[in-house]
Amino acid sequence: MVKYARRLRSLMMISMLLLFTFYTIGCFGQPGFDDEPHVGDTVNLIYYTIGEPDKDLRLVNDKINEIMARKIGVTITYIKVSWQEYEDRLNTLISAGSPFDIAFAPDYATTAMRGAWLRLDDHLAGLGKDMYEAIDPTFWQGVRMNDGSIYGVPTNKELAVRDQWMYPASIVDKHHIDITKYNTLESLEPLLRMIQQKEPDYIPMELDRDSHNFFALYGYEYIMNHKVPLMIKSLDPDAPVVNIFETKEARQVLDTLRHYYKQGFINKDAALREPGGLKRGAKVFWKSSGGGPLSETTWSKDRGYKIVANPVTPSTVTTESVRGGIMTVNANTKHPVECIKFLNLLNTDPEVRNLFNYGIEGIHYTLDEQGQVVPKTDKDSHGVPIPDAPASSYSGVQYTQGNWFILKTMGGDNPDPLDKWEQFRQYNAGVVNSTVLGFTPDLSALTAQTDNIEMVWHKYYPSLMTGSVDVDAILPKFNEELKQAGMDDVIREVQKQLDAWRSGRK
Repeated sequence: MVKYARRLRSLMMISMLLLFTFYTIGCFGQPGFDDEPHVGDTVNLIYYTIGEPDKDLRLVNDKINEIMARKIGVTITYIKVSWQEYEDRLNTLISAGSPFDIAFAPDYATTAMRGAWLRLDDHLAGLGKDMYEAIDPTFWQGVRMNDGSIYGVPTNKELAVRDQWMYPASIVDKHHIDITKYNTLESLEPLLRMIQQKEPDYIPMELDRDSHNFFALYGYEYIMNHKVPLMIKSLDPDAPVVNIFETKEARQVLDTLRHYYKQGFINKDAALREPGGLKRGAKVFWKSSGGGPLSETTWSKDRGYKIVANPVTPSTVTTESVRGGIMTVNANTKHPVECIKFLNLLNTDPEVRNLFNYGIEGIHYTLDEQGQVVPKTDKDSHGVPIPDAPASSYSGVQYTQGNWFILKTMGGDNPDPLDKWEQFRQYNAGVVNSTVLGFTPDLSALTAQTDNIEMVWHKYYPSLMTGSVDVDAILPKFNEELKQAGMDDVIREVQKQLDAWRSGRK
């Protein structure tokens, strides 16, 4: 009887403990997106991505974990690495076999061919089915590697990233400029000269050491990364692979940039200036960036004044454009199922996606009467909001972190239209696919050549593409050293693989 009584008391205590656990979850949790609240142990994932570490990153991380633990039994350690350090840090993590689970993959193809990422095909038919269906099929086509498999989850955003030339709206209005008239590099000269004379406080044209892909104006796209300057005409089904710096189009671009530099239109520090967005309030007239529809609203918020922009390249879907924002799972993760659960939630759950992008409502932003996000700004010593102050305590890097179409739109100054995402859907419906969409050359047998080519690129590209040096003197040296580095071998191998890829698609 004593043993029986003890067992009965033990069972009663266990039952009360379970009831208390369920009660706690019920009191402090919120209803999940699709499922009942998760019960049981959580699994923590280590997640690396690009971006400056925010002051409130830990605060946002804790809020993310509170929600995800309840919904899917997963938490993350959210690590941001600065823009200049991220790629080197990620490559070191991969090479050293350091433990991590999820990463933003800026050089997706190369790292996938190194075996760094988990093959996702089976997961996308199972646990990841919801996100697979939520993301435009063209993105999946573009991230599929030559072996037929998918190793990353693309950001569901605009399909075609067009080069857009942006200008301050106040200067455009003041001088009655029709920005749609300026679609070639050469056409800008009278406009830049007028700005130089009438708006001396403004830099007429801003470039940086990574400069700009002016070759897209002629219909070219990169076959690999920019540091191996192989390009091809996007819409020509029989176009050959070329070293872009041996083409007449490149010579014209370089001559024009040199002329502009000598005229004083381009900032003198262009070859040394770090790439990235401009500081708020920077007095720059012309700047170029890649974007989709309504990009000027984002750029206006970043710059602190209204921007107008004109797209100058076609709406062509390239491999580069669909691989611009990919999240991957470490091939050596101990938690593949939880990784898929996390990625699936990020791409289908508005609560989680908006938290990653905007931070915490009431702390980092408020919602206006339209339900649009209005970031909170810093305040002066008297508690008065500073209108042009950036929301510096937390900021998600939107293109790196999942489905845009479940994000709230932005309000405040220069608000997004309420039908923003419908405009994006219409834009995506009207794009044209490149003839080489999804082609990925495997140059693992030519690593020495590609490494040497990148070294030559670093030596000459920044100065040539900013007009900082004499083209007649430097371009021949650049091309000669590219050949010495093995450029001809690389071109032959890429062309051979492209021919086979094209034959397999007929």
